[in-house]
Amino acid sequence: MTNEDDHDRVTDDIAPGVPARESAPADVPPEIRPAGGARERFERLHIELRNRICLLDYPPGTRLREADLAREFGISRTPLRRVLGWLEAEGLLRSVQSVGTLVTDVDVEELQQVYQLRMELAEMVGHLSPVSPSAETVQLFRDLKARSCALVDDPRPRAFAEINMDFFHALMRLTASEPLREISERLYYQTSRIWLRSISQMDLVEEVEIFAREVADICAAVEIGDLSAAGHIRRSHISMSFTRVRRQKVARERNAG
Repeated sequence: MTNEDDHDRVTDDIAPGVPARESAPADVPPEIRPAGGARERFERLHIELRNRICLLDYPPGTRLREADLAREFGISRTPLRRVLGWLEAEGLLRSVQSVGTLVTDVDVEELQQVYQLRMELAEMVGHLSPVSPSAETVQLFRDLKARSCALVDDPRPRAFAEINMDFFHALMRLTASEPLREISERLYYQTSRIWLRSISQMDLVEEVEIFAREVADICAAVEIGDLSAAGHIRRSHISMSFTRVRRQKVARERNAG
């Protein structure tokens, strides 16, 4: 991480907070892992900053000022630097000497292999330590189905991204494999911004309708306990989403040329 004086020179404003998702940081390295009650605070801060990055409250290139963040969250810089270090390890931030901590950029071509791995991991959810859906989990998917259907009538990019995050974490309930959950989470958040940055050039209504169908199909599979089918459906939709985003980028570059 950059030194304290470097961060003191950063002047970018920090955007307001967004609701935290339910997941905790995955596979936190020992050197930045807090102990005891500090871990819960660490996890909440990690989730909050990660959401701001992935929902583009902090767009690529944004410089994060430690002093502002420490003041906003009422913490010292030591735990804050641990969180920033973990976000850097996840590929969401990078440190530049004499500049500060910057939000990384994302590119669909550079992350093609990440998408491919996400497809394979999605299918494994139904086979690797599967968890029989509880009544609570089934209801969670039904609620997501209702939310996605409502979004069809009122499509909004940010609401779409938030439901998509909640849907991802609901899917992670279907496996007890901690390594699978950790890797899937890391890769999901590496690629989540690509879609949100691309949606302004895509047909939002069509994308929402496609997503609503995916949620409905997976909800039906969860209701009958067919997690293998849920994994196959998810894999197919990740593949198709990547193809649509990639084609949109190619078309945009062709038109620009």
